[in-house]
Amino acid sequence: MPSMSLFLSQLFNGLATGLLLALISTGLTIIYGTLGVINFAHGALFVVGGYAGYTVYGLTDSFVLAVAGGAAVALACGLIMERGLMRKYYSRPPEDQILVTFGISIILVEIVRGLYGGVSLSVTPPEWGQGIAHLGSLIYPLYRLETLGIAAATLLLLYFVLYRTSLGLIVRAGIEDAQMVNALGINVKRTFLLVFGIGAMAAGFAGVINSPIVALTPDMGFRYLVESFVVVVIGGVGSFPGAIIGGIIAGEILSLTAMINPQYSDVMLFIAMALVLIFRPQGLMGQEGRE
Repeated sequence: MPSMSLFLSQLFNGLATGLLLALISTGLTIIYGTLGVINFAHGALFVVGGYAGYTVYGLTDSFVLAVAGGAAVALACGLIMERGLMRKYYSRPPEDQILVTFGISIILVEIVRGLYGGVSLSVTPPEWGQGIAHLGSLIYPLYRLETLGIAAATLLLLYFVLYRTSLGLIVRAGIEDAQMVNALGINVKRTFLLVFGIGAMAAGFAGVINSPIVALTPDMGFRYLVESFVVVVIGGVGSFPGAIIGGIIAGEILSLTAMINPQYSDVMLFIAMALVLIFRPQGLMGQEGRE
């Protein structure tokens, strides 16, 4: 029987993992919800952000600049992808979009592998994140605790952008009916460019803040991509609150199951996804017709 301190520690781990998945999934769900594009390169953008942050951190010894640099590089990659290629695929069949984004993912990962090699790289937490925190009887790594706050603050900022600004209003309207928004004279293509960029930047940002927790490897993005798709299915396509709720649920399932038997973590996650698809195909917070 797990001790209470282990149980509480795993609860915190699940919350940290869940908010990280929510951050990645937010970018994935707004890209799909707005543009209708299943972006299989999203995991690779997570990797690109992590490695770019690693480079900036090594050059400047500033984790804040590393976070900004990793997010900026992922943003630039997203803007180039959308402007140079993805725009031509919006009206193409979904299988074409899957193939082209999967191809982009392979290219980005192999570029990272060519630049950094295939070995794992560790990132030291910043000085303000080193040490442990005492939460009553619970002893918990300080950086993991701070990651909770960073991810929560970032999600709050994204919520403000999506629900309290004119850009967010256009994005949410575009999710419902892009043709109607276009008919109102709004430059939907420019908005879609920004949406794709914001989604890519969220993935890159998550890659940097996660790097002191999990060692960087070129192939790490695939696992996060799969888990993020599960989060989107559980929460509901195009739903920002759904991405957060789905992320927390997924994180807690992975963490609490690992406490009992790590081999069944992914199994339980996919069982949860299957149950949602059976009883509520549109997701917990999704709308009918957006399954």
